[in-house]
Amino acid sequence: MNVWKLSAGTACVVGKKPLKTDVLPTTAYIMLGQKCRNNCLFCAQSRDSSARADRLSRVTWPEYPEQAAAEAIGTAFRAGKLQRACLQIVKSSQSWQTSMKALTALKGTSSVPVCISADIETVAQAKELLAQGADRISLAMDAATPELYRQVKGGRWEKRWELLKNCAAELPGKVGTHLIVGLGETEEEMITALVACRDNGINVGLFAFTPVRGTAWAEKEPPAICHYRRIQIAYYLLKKGYAFEVFQFQQGKLTGINVPPAEASNVVADGKAFETSGCSGCNRPYYNEHPGRTMYNYPRPLTMFEIRQAIAESGLPVKML
Repeated sequence: MNVWKLSAGTACVVGKKPLKTDVLPTTAYIMLGQKCRNNCLFCAQSRDSSARADRLSRVTWPEYPEQAAAEAIGTAFRAGKLQRACLQIVKSSQSWQTSMKALTALKGTSSVPVCISADIETVAQAKELLAQGADRISLAMDAATPELYRQVKGGRWEKRWELLKNCAAELPGKVGTHLIVGLGETEEEMITALVACRDNGINVGLFAFTPVRGTAWAEKEPPAICHYRRIQIAYYLLKKGYAFEVFQFQQGKLTGINVPPAEASNVVADGKAFETSGCSGCNRPYYNEHPGRTMYNYPRPLTMFEIRQAIAESGLPVKML
């Protein structure tokens, strides 16, 4: 029997699993396969990981029959409970066939927009995924620099980056990536990577490194919240059209923004900078967080108190007016 792994929150939204939570996902998160051929140091699904097979980041992924899962997602989308689906395909000898089959199953039940993160090596493959029904493609870079990529993921950053850029050029508005804050990069290096993505039309889902038991980096600390908040503010300013030159750095740390204080305050006043970034409709509740603890990515609009707190956490000279 073919099975799909749904995130626990997704399983709750589609009526497959009770879950006590204050925020439910607005995207159906689906993971297919296990024990990836890759060996990323942070990932529960990596080749040498001893983590539970039903884990990815902090999330558990219960299994359900493929057709029943696809139909439940389609029903939830038509009912307005979901805005999109996200297919995450673990790299294996069968990952391409798995991708094609999963897209067919999802698109056979509804018109839900689908983002797929799959093992591809050419622009032609990216185009084929779109032709099969995906509306977006994600190629995860994760690491902000070539050195970190080789250390954390193995392989060549340059080759992956070139493919990502080419896909974005050929498929404008359809390509995204993931970047993880806290792998060892400086703030300047991460912001430089974000600029490169923006300038090449690549949408970014920003993550905070999350230690997971059983992975090679289980004991590594997650990024300090002040560090993450500065990156979030910088990324939001970049999305609003500001140039890299407005950022001031000292020894790799973002220390100032060369924008009038009132202007900077106005840009971040809505709190959107601190919400989950990525595809539209993606809120990833508690993917990087424990409920009741530090919120790296808010899965919902922030309260005024939370906005003020997040800005203060950044330590940047930005004040709410």
